[in-house]
Amino acid sequence: MTGLRLLAIGAMLAPAIPGAARAQGAAIEVGRYFEGDDWTIFRAGLERPLWGPLSVAMYGTHLRASSALGERLWGAGVDLALFREARQGPYAVGGLAGGFASQASKDLWGSWSVGAGYQLIPLSFLSIGAEARWRKLSPGGRDGPEVSLRLGAVFGRRAGGSKEPGPPAPRDPGAAEAGSRAEPGRLATVGRLDAGATLTDSVVATAAATMGTAYRLGGTTTEGFDCSGLIQYAYGHYGIALPRTSSEQATAGEKVERTLDALRPGDILTFSNSGGPVTHVGLYVGDGRFIHSASRGVQLSLLSPDDPYGRWWHKRWVGARRVGSGER
Repeated sequence: MTGLRLLAIGAMLAPAIPGAARAQGAAIEVGRYFEGDDWTIFRAGLERPLWGPLSVAMYGTHLRASSALGERLWGAGVDLALFREARQGPYAVGGLAGGFASQASKDLWGSWSVGAGYQLIPLSFLSIGAEARWRKLSPGGRDGPEVSLRLGAVFGRRAGGSKEPGPPAPRDPGAAEAGSRAEPGRLATVGRLDAGATLTDSVVATAAATMGTAYRLGGTTTEGFDCSGLIQYAYGHYGIALPRTSSEQATAGEKVERTLDALRPGDILTFSNSGGPVTHVGLYVGDGRFIHSASRGVQLSLLSPDDPYGRWWHKRWVGARRVGSGER
């Protein structure tokens, strides 16, 4: 019940984050603080992206000393994390917290902490992490190391944002298809197979057959795809197992030179909104086009520095990978 109460406190505090009309996810942490009597720490709250690789979390917290007469502290806090939001791997974290003691004196307390963690994302909506911090607790100038385990779940998205990246809508609605989904007349040339079709032709055809399927966070079937789920699905039809997330797919296979001339159909294109970790992937189909699942579902887009809308993707294109062992 402690975790549920803390999550409720975090939910009430979340609107205090500037611009946080909708949270990105929730997390619960359990840890130990080694200062005099060992303390058990519980934290639960909400986290959302703030700017680039930086995210902010608001949470409720409870600290309980291990001795029979130990202190019981209740309060709230805010953390800033670098490279933690929707990313697998190491990250940095620091924060402030404060509140009141449960003893009769009702003394106030304050704390700051700084440290690092490592996060795994076994599913697109689930994260598991471990953190180590140095924490300073007042009054009394007490300090010591802290370790904790963290379980997170994504259940929302940024206010006013899209589930996956995509270019802004054109002012002329009639021109929308020219950039965000490519010319409708050229759709028929994608995924066409003949007697000499190669493995990658088949992969591209499988992805093309899902055109128009709705976007779904964590989706890996024709009921709905996210970006990496679509590519995993297309390659999986031919016995090629790919990692689940876009960041993992960005390291699969072999690196391909980041030029249009070097690309071949079936290559995985990787994108980043901030120039940092990969946040989106697509499947190259040739002629400067790629299939991907974004905010409007599975669609065909251009990758061109000269096209008004293809330029949006080209600017965020950070790499390409080549997988599979069939003829090309």
